[in-house]
Amino acid sequence: MCRWLAYSGTPLLLDTILYAPAHSLIDQSLHSRLGVETTNGDGFGVGWYTSNGAATPAVLRDVGPAWNNRNLREIADHVQSPLFFAHIRASTGTAVQQTNCHPFRHGRWLWMHNGSIAGFHLMRRELALLVDPALFNDIEGTTDSEMMFYLAITFGLEQDPPGAVARMAGVVERIGRERGVEFPLQMTVAVTDGERVWAFRYSSKGESRSLFYSSRVETLRKLHPDVAFLQDVSDETRLIVSEPLGDLPGAWNEVPESSYGVVQPGADELLPFAPQAA
Repeated sequence: MCRWLAYSGTPLLLDTILYAPAHSLIDQSLHSRLGVETTNGDGFGVGWYTSNGAATPAVLRDVGPAWNNRNLREIADHVQSPLFFAHIRASTGTAVQQTNCHPFRHGRWLWMHNGSIAGFHLMRRELALLVDPALFNDIEGTTDSEMMFYLAITFGLEQDPPGAVARMAGVVERIGRERGVEFPLQMTVAVTDGERVWAFRYSSKGESRSLFYSSRVETLRKLHPDVAFLQDVSDETRLIVSEPLGDLPGAWNEVPESSYGVVQPGADELLPFAPQAA
């Protein structure tokens, strides 16, 4: 499987989140504590938004491991962003190639996934035929994760992200079970339009991969007034991670099974999630 993080809040250098924490995503690429695999070295990717009016987010992806990539180390010291995604990959069977690395981008949208579609080879063709023909040529790789993204776009991601992801999940489960797959879907997914971040935790078996969100900054300031980082970020700052970046007491909360959260200006939300018929 994989590990990922999503950051939204006060603009920070990527290094502050990717490298500096004790159990950073770079550390997790070698020493994951909660993942299926300890090592996640089958590629990585970072996608980030800037304040310069660019029409799309920037994306850097490579097939090598994150822990020794000089280009990633270089940009992390120089790129500052208020919203970014980062992903380290452990392949579930598809090729280790740049087009299979997350996050995936379509227009203003970024998508990343940890998990798999069980029996993907049995249903790949049928799922592909459900993708809007106008979008089909934008699919560059061969992963189940990218297929899920384009199915969600087809089912209305730009208008209704939770509903679109629910309809995508419903289609995958229906087709999977028609092919004899008992538990077709395993997913923690993050998706963003550059303003809000949606994160989903769901699996057909009800035993989803780990996912956590950070506590409110104002609460953490009261608990840990000596932590300088907390004094420098806004109350709107949030992290969603596959596994905690450190052991700061009170900092991390597990996303409940079969639920999704929205990080957005104002009050964030945590709501139940269930697949829907498309």
